[in-house]
Amino acid sequence: MRMNSSQIKHFDYIFTGTGLSSLMTVYKMILSGKFSDMSVLLIDQDSKKTNDRTWCFWEKEESIWNSVISKKWDFASFSNENFKRHLALKPYQYNKINGIDFYNFVFATLSKHSNITFLNEKVTDINELETHVFVGTEENRYTCNYLFNSIYTKAFAESQTKYPILQQHFVGWFLKTEKEVFNPDQVTFMDFSVKQKGNTRFMYVLPISKTEALVEYTLFSEKLLPKEEYENEIGNYLEKLGISQFQIIDKEHGSIPMTCYPFWEKNTKRVLNIGTAGGWTKASTGYTFKNSDKKSAELVEFLQKKKNNNSLNMKEFHKKSRFWFYDLLLLDILYRHNEIGSSVFSSLFKKGNPQLIFRFLDEETNITEDLQVILKCPKVPFIKALFRVIFK
Repeated sequence: MRMNSSQIKHFDYIFTGTGLSSLMTVYKMILSGKFSDMSVLLIDQDSKKTNDRTWCFWEKEESIWNSVISKKWDFASFSNENFKRHLALKPYQYNKINGIDFYNFVFATLSKHSNITFLNEKVTDINELETHVFVGTEENRYTCNYLFNSIYTKAFAESQTKYPILQQHFVGWFLKTEKEVFNPDQVTFMDFSVKQKGNTRFMYVLPISKTEALVEYTLFSEKLLPKEEYENEIGNYLEKLGISQFQIIDKEHGSIPMTCYPFWEKNTKRVLNIGTAGGWTKASTGYTFKNSDKKSAELVEFLQKKKNNNSLNMKEFHKKSRFWFYDLLLLDILYRHNEIGSSVFSSLFKKGNPQLIFRFLDEETNITEDLQVILKCPKVPFIKALFRVIFK
């Protein structure tokens, strides 16, 4: 699709950025069967044709994404320098999806619907007017009734001091070893036995077979490291596991913002920020897939209701919950005392019920269950954080 610069094409909905949140939302709009009369434009400078990331999530039942799950685990382990605990996850399973498989799956469906257009262009301007929203790219100009933006603006969170912001940053190696060294039935959630060096640092291992795994060095901290430091730590960890002969098939790296900054305050009547740009990433863990799955379903239901009575106001979508406050307490602790992250997470997993922890992180517990989880954490840091947050 190409247009002259003098032409402005109008759509009912425009999605700027086609990451996880946008693609989930549009896919569910199609599944609902309620938006076939609406024109939808997705714009992204990335064509989504590479395997640029890995998503993992836990689930009790099969979901609409089951066909693109590449690996499932029934068991997990958690470790620090003093203990190692093996966890039976049932009724949950831990699932892995490769980015390229997800993109191909969603775009195969989108391509069958003539009311949906994807353009590989870079967004340069978004301007909300009284009756519509203007979107400019390097090539063209468009307008829409409502816009969903998932292009993350770092400055919003990083230029303020009221809400702490950390990064979940990592480098991972996809390995193939000569010897059978991995347990393909058990994922390593967090191995804090690595040197903490004043931060919250752990290894994350996703074994695909006895000779294949993704081994990832991950930090929850404020500042990123030089690339060689991540890779040196992966090498040290492999040596500790007795792995000397291996081939690096691929690498991945990333940095996910962990913050309770209220991105939704940037929402307007016609513009809704979604995904990481809208605060959809789980602030305390950096997990994105499950939260986006829930939020996108809520958004489609919201649009469907408002579409029927012509009262759509994007400001009404977000609802703040008590879990946002819990995340804020944890981030306040990790921001001020990043070195105690290992003890905080270890206190949860040493004796805690993994199924209850999953439900808590999925924001599906009641108040009594919340307290069962929270009271396992070191009490003094949380009490101090509580007073800081309240009086702030």
